This record gives sequence, C-alpha cells and structure tokens, in this order.
Amino acid sequence: MKLLLIGGHTRNIGKTALVVDIIRAFPDAQWTAVKITQYGHGVCSINGESCGCAPDQHSFSVDEESSRDNRTDTSRFLVAGAARSLWVRTKQGRLAEAMPILRDALQGAGNVIVESNSLMSLVQPALYIVVLDPSHADFKASAKQYIDRADAVILRRPYAAAPWPGISEGLIAPKPRFEQRLGEILPADLAAFIGERFVRQDVAHL
Repeated sequence: MKLLLIGGHTRNIGKTALVVDIIRAFPDAQWTAVKITQYGHGVCSINGESCGCAPDQHSFSVDEESSRDNRTDTSRFLVAGAARSLWVRTKQGRLAEAMPILRDALQGAGNVIVESNSLMSLVQPALYIVVLDPSHADFKASAKQYIDRADAVILRRPYAAAPWPGISEGLIAPKPRFEQRLGEILPADLAAFIGERFVRQDVAHL
C-alpha cells in the first residue's frame, strides 16, 4: 500500500479539489480516497451535529461512501474515479483511536490518497504535498508542525516571501513548488512529479 497525503495550511484553499484532480489525472491507479474530519468540542463524530456525548463516547466514525451524487467530498472522490472513498470523523485530538479501524478498512488497497495534515503524526507517507495560499493569513498548528516534512508545495497564488508570521521562508523555499489556481487543471509538471515520485514507486507506509 502506498500513501499520498494532501495537507494545507488552512481551510478553503482547495485541498479536496487537489485530491480530485490527482484522482482524475491517474485513472488507472485504483485510488482509495480518504477524507479526515476532526470536530471540535460539543460536536459528535457520528453525525457531525451538536451532541451531549461524554468525551470518551462517539470518539470516531469510519464510513465508506457509496453515493455518486457529487454532493459531498467523499462522493466527489468517487465521481472523479476513485475505486473506494472513506470518511473518517473524530473528535479533536482523537485521530489515533480511529487508526486500527482505518487500517482494517484499507486492507488490500494499493494507492491511498488522504486529505489530512494530522495524519502525519501517525504515519510515514510515501509523498506529502501541502497546499499554500498566501491570501489566507491563518496557518494551522498541524500544518506548521509538519511543513518541514513536505515533499512539495502547491501554490494557489505566487508570493515573493512567506507571508505567514512564524513561518520561515527557509522551510518552504527548498521544496519543489507548483502553481495551480483553484479551478485550473492539474499542471503537467505536477502530474509528472507525482507520477515519478509516487505512482511508479513501490512504497508502503501505513
């Protein structure tokens, strides 16, 4: 099993869109796609709604998507061509508890693509790509913790120097950079990079 991890420094910068683009770019890869969502206090991992469950209740849920109505991120993965699509929902900080169930669900999978930064604390992916958008000032703690381990970065907009306080340009500058604005097709150089570094390698780390 090979794991490709897609992270990003904040919300709404096109992490899911990048996963969809990659799935479409490699239709023969038989992707198993995974969406990971961590809910804050008072939100249930079972249904994503307000809940009075105790801290040790409903800590995670792992479900397989079957709908192709294109209304959810996991459905979008199937529409793009993924062989399977899973949604992992956990309470904040409880991702490790879901890992045994997730590993069982991924038995027999070949190429796995996951949208998450936090999973970096639990796995060693074959490739970790981070989406950056300098028009968004927020830089999540999980992204800051693992940015130095990124194999490449995707820029939604170009910039001259890292615009995020506390993030050194030295962490980003040495990494391969690819520019792709939201809505644009996957750049040919990025597709080639993923093909060379991931699709045609036999690496298993989950």
